[in-house]
Amino acid sequence: MTDYGYCRVSTARQASEGESLDVQRRQIVGYAHMHGLTLREVAIEEGVSGSVPVQERPKGGPLFAKLRKGDVVIAAKLDRLFRSALDALQVVEDLRKRGISLHLLDLGGDISGNGLSKLFLTIAAAFAEAERDRIRERIGQVKADQKARGRYLGGIMPFGYRRGENGELAPHEAEQAAIREMLALRAQGKPLRAIAEAMRAKGFKISHEGVKGVLGAHSTFS
Repeated sequence: MTDYGYCRVSTARQASEGESLDVQRRQIVGYAHMHGLTLREVAIEEGVSGSVPVQERPKGGPLFAKLRKGDVVIAAKLDRLFRSALDALQVVEDLRKRGISLHLLDLGGDISGNGLSKLFLTIAAAFAEAERDRIRERIGQVKADQKARGRYLGGIMPFGYRRGENGELAPHEAEQAAIREMLALRAQGKPLRAIAEAMRAKGFKISHEGVKGVLGAHSTFS
């Protein structure tokens, strides 16, 4: 019999109170000591989303692959291991059939031993999934609001703009003039490559594909 611990944080929640790797590790070590378990290894999963199945995670995959009958896995919280209620039930059932015990501290310990534990797991997993959905919804609402207010949300900065002091997209005077010139050249029937060459001659680093994107965003020309 071998005892293992498992900790995980996602990049979006690393700093969340009560979920840091150090807190999880200390909770797992304390629980093992109280229950006479000897940890051989504590797998540390840093910056991995809970949407990734545990068997496909960089640390979780190898850990679950080497589990054998009689082994014990300890995690601080249900949502550190599972991505959904269905995922939780399937993994727990697989572990139960293999004779592996799963201890979740937020559910009181060993949750693979009896029917009552399984019922509690089902309910708790459903609530955890609902909470993740609410978090995703809130993040989506914030991004939509920022986009509506012209905030820069990351990625490649669009030609003609720079990031303003408050995170908004601010027009860049020289590139805005270049955009107007590109539109005029296109209206004259100039091909995309010729327009790109004209812009590069004036010091703007832009390809013909970039010109196409700019024209598509500012006019009906293609």
